[in-house]
Amino acid sequence: MSRIMIVDDDEKVTTLLSRYLSAVGYHVVAINQSSKAIQVANTTHPDLFILDIMMPHPDGFTLCRMLRADPKFSRTPILIITALDNSNSKATTFGANDYLSKPFNLDDLSEKVEALLNASD
Repeated sequence: MSRIMIVDDDEKVTTLLSRYLSAVGYHVVAINQSSKAIQVANTTHPDLFILDIMMPHPDGFTLCRMLRADPKFSRTPILIITALDNSNSKATTFGANDYLSKPFNLDDLSEKVEALLNASD
């Protein structure tokens, strides 16, 4: 069972995504404080990160860059989710593997998650 870590400061979002991804067969760890993401990741060893962009320090772009700089997570897939316009190129510049614009369909999320996990095998 693949492990997914969701990092979003909006508890409603993490709850919704956690329930959905758990229901389709993933083990999900969700946190609402981006400042604790790497600490939690060191104990849970996720196979995929889902990061929001608009969070208190560090924001999603900075967290993405921090994860890429850590040898333990440098190759772990990262999916960025955000409502910001024109963040796709910035997300990939900071090391994200893919991008999903809010609002999004849960089926689209599932397809991206599956594709990223399959590509990392």
